[in-house]
Amino acid sequence: MSDFHSPQAIWGRELRHYRQRASLTQAQLADKIHFSESLISGVETGQLPASPEFAQCCDATLDTGGALQRLLDWRRAQVFPSWFGKWRDKEQVATTLRSYEPLLIPGLLQTKAYAHALLRGDESAVAARLHRQLILTREDPRPPILRCVIDEAVLHRPIGPPEVMREQFDHLISMVSPALSVQVVPHGMHSGLMGGFAIATLEGGIDVLYAETAVRGLTTNDHDDVTAAIERFEAIRTEALPLSMSLELIKRTAEERWT
Repeated sequence: MSDFHSPQAIWGRELRHYRQRASLTQAQLADKIHFSESLISGVETGQLPASPEFAQCCDATLDTGGALQRLLDWRRAQVFPSWFGKWRDKEQVATTLRSYEPLLIPGLLQTKAYAHALLRGDESAVAARLHRQLILTREDPRPPILRCVIDEAVLHRPIGPPEVMREQFDHLISMVSPALSVQVVPHGMHSGLMGGFAIATLEGGIDVLYAETAVRGLTTNDHDDVTAAIERFEAIRTEALPLSMSLELIKRTAEERWT
């Protein structure tokens, strides 16, 4: 639960004030600003941080005179980096997600212990990462279809002690369903050596790309970039092991490497 007096929670109450002053429900505001109702609810209750893009849309729709942007001390209050907030907002409303990770277990599939080790014990960052994962178990709207491909090196990189790694791989296997797949690209040269990225498909078939760089992640809907990323993802996926063989490799690595 969020701190009632935290800057994040205070900002959320200000958003609720301006929304109610405009006589809008959360659903009505969601329709106007094209962000999800669940995101608005999370922000208003202080459970989720607001991105600058979100604040700007709210200011324009609620006619606040820019008050929400001025109040948003996001550098201090936001648990996500500002550049990641843009992607997280798209991730929340995606109908399909395609993710390639050459270095780590994808954030949406990390256990609490794995994330805790990776984020060096930053509890607020861990909580935020776990909250992102709720899109996979929600009832309304339907969870997105998630297609993940990881490099085999991910299975061997120690993020925490062996028990953390074993738990992570057990969780990874347990999450697999018709709507969620995990495939492994075997060691060696392949099309995914340039870095990790993800593609969100939104309602209406619009695709948005999130690409990792050395200093930050970039979110873009540039047609050429998105098209190139989709082609790259499909190329990587053709080089990955089939689902059943991938799961067998994950199980075998957990037993042989992390026992």
